[in-house]
Amino acid sequence: MSNKTIDHILENGIIAIARGIYGDALIRTVGALADGGIRAVEVTFEQHLIGDDTFRSIIELNREFKGEVAIGAGTVMTLGQLKLAYGAGAEYIVSPNTNEAIIRETKRLGMISIPGAMTPTEIAAAASFGADIVKVFPAGSLGPEYFAAVTTPLSHIKCAAVGGVTLNNIASFRKSGACAFGISSSLFDKKLIERGELDAITKIASEFVCASMND
Repeated sequence: MSNKTIDHILENGIIAIARGIYGDALIRTVGALADGGIRAVEVTFEQHLIGDDTFRSIIELNREFKGEVAIGAGTVMTLGQLKLAYGAGAEYIVSPNTNEAIIRETKRLGMISIPGAMTPTEIAAAASFGADIVKVFPAGSLGPEYFAAVTTPLSHIKCAAVGGVTLNNIASFRKSGACAFGISSSLFDKKLIERGELDAITKIASEFVCASMND
């Protein structure tokens, strides 16, 4: 599972981050994103909630898109959330921080580990704990120059740019060494989702895919 999951993520590098959207709306939106070339979707946990919605969403998305889209869990900060994600069939685990216990348990369970980090020390530590990809966060605030500065001496570590990645800067992050990109509101545009404008969502997805491949 791991190699196939990595292939899906790295195909164009885009991980669409679903935050606060569930049920039929989520399924329809992921279908529209897939039509635009998105091959990886992350469903986040809300820290103030139990996580049942995330659990069910991962199950439902796997039922609909297994083999076409790699489904993962995001904002995983506790072993309890990790257990829920694993039970739902998540293929990869994304966190905003570097937590050794989460990384090691993710790998023990056979899933891809994508923890968050900001500094060279955190990036190197995450990799030493077994991370497959390290998400540099918040990339948009730090900028492509920072991304290049901290990742160039760590070129043996796959790093993703997450947070504030847009159509205007995604190519710059690719040139700076990013192997993947986490994108939320631009792809899960709530106004478009509410209006059922799936074609518009597909168009935006295809634009991001094209931009991500432009180096």
